[in-house]
Amino acid sequence: MKPFVTVMLFAALLSGCDDGDRQGSPAAASPATPTADPVHGDLTPEDPTAAEVEPDPPARTFFHFTRPEHVRGIYVNSWSAGSRRRLAALIDLAARTEINSFVIDIKDASGYVSHPTGVRLAHEIGATGEIRIPDLAWTLERLEEAGIYPIARIVIVKDPLLAAARPELAVQDTAGGTWVDNRGIVWLNPFSREVWDYHVDLAREVAAMGVGEVQWDYVRFPDASASALGRASYPGQDGRAKTDAIRAFLDYSRGNLSEFGAKVTADVFGVTTSTTRDVGIGQVWETFIDVVDVALPMIYPSHYREGNFGIDEPNAHPYEVVRQALEDALSRSAELEGAGTTRPWLQDFTLGPPRYEAPEVRAQIQAAYDVGIDEWVLWNPSSRYTQAALEPAGGFVEEPLVRIANEIVPVSRRFELFDTTTAIVETPAEEPVEGNVEAAGAPAKPRPDTTRVGSFRPGSPR
Repeated sequence: MKPFVTVMLFAALLSGCDDGDRQGSPAAASPATPTADPVHGDLTPEDPTAAEVEPDPPARTFFHFTRPEHVRGIYVNSWSAGSRRRLAALIDLAARTEINSFVIDIKDASGYVSHPTGVRLAHEIGATGEIRIPDLAWTLERLEEAGIYPIARIVIVKDPLLAAARPELAVQDTAGGTWVDNRGIVWLNPFSREVWDYHVDLAREVAAMGVGEVQWDYVRFPDASASALGRASYPGQDGRAKTDAIRAFLDYSRGNLSEFGAKVTADVFGVTTSTTRDVGIGQVWETFIDVVDVALPMIYPSHYREGNFGIDEPNAHPYEVVRQALEDALSRSAELEGAGTTRPWLQDFTLGPPRYEAPEVRAQIQAAYDVGIDEWVLWNPSSRYTQAALEPAGGFVEEPLVRIANEIVPVSRRFELFDTTTAIVETPAEEPVEGNVEAAGAPAKPRPDTTRVGSFRPGSPR
């Protein structure tokens, strides 16, 4: 096991917060207005002075968190996590609903580490140049007080800062120099042990503070056109498959975090639950599910194409899409000894019609429950969520509405309408479209018969 970089000078490095990122309509994130890629894109504030200041230094460097029986979480971008006002509002949302966990950016796709860090390489490459959580200890203390379980999200291969400072760690071009994809993006090389070590060091740092779960995002190879990928070279590959690199990294990180008791989880494309071959990014369900504690497929209905699962408009069928994707995942995991659990990323953003509001979000949550999965995380890049879709802390007073068969109905009618969804267009599995593997979706197929069990399930108490 490699030594842990531990330069935790909290009294000097950690200041406080004051008021004022594998999808969505970016709402304004206080205090700056961000922009975001709706496909697990990260936010960039227009105002670099957005971070807030809390004058009192933290007195503690370790915090105690209890993992919920069932994680029901939301993504909290680093700007929100570092803002007194925004963090307080999200904690209040959790207090009033079933939310019990926050997925917080430790390093997003910008390459910046969100908080003052003792990891030397982060300083050397300039990754500490945009601190969004001035005092991570202060933030963790607020979550500890509220009984909220923190999950550290760390983006790996999409890191322009590390790629610029250490171009030898990036994917190389067969013509010489650093490889650049069709969109002008440089990607880190997943075969590189130095890339692994940098991110593991960041993870160990927060695990040492008591954060019990590290969530790897962009743990994959780049998606691009076949012509562009034909020029990509991966030093250290030595004849190994891309899936080997992803598996090896996840296993390596798990071993390096075991002394802290931290769980290792990974965000994967939704296509992985249903497609049995590698679509080019190194993610095949059977090659990673047994080396993670939890896999989080990003099964956003808006990211499936016409005909997937035999549905003409997947985005208008959030219940059916999520249910089928998760049934596929569970079926495949059941065939493997030691498989980790499945916790889906669900869509709380709008990308094409219909607009996603409470019925569309609740339909996805209910679909997870109906296949026996009690955990989920909602994604919105601006960290603004549809409260009406969430079960109140005291339980539902009125039966929630859900979108099933492209109709808004009470949730108790879901089985009645579920069987009315028919295949309008059938398409075979395809290669990913350029720059968007997720849009390739899953192979279209007739939906199998479903056992009609249970009725509306309000969920477990917090």
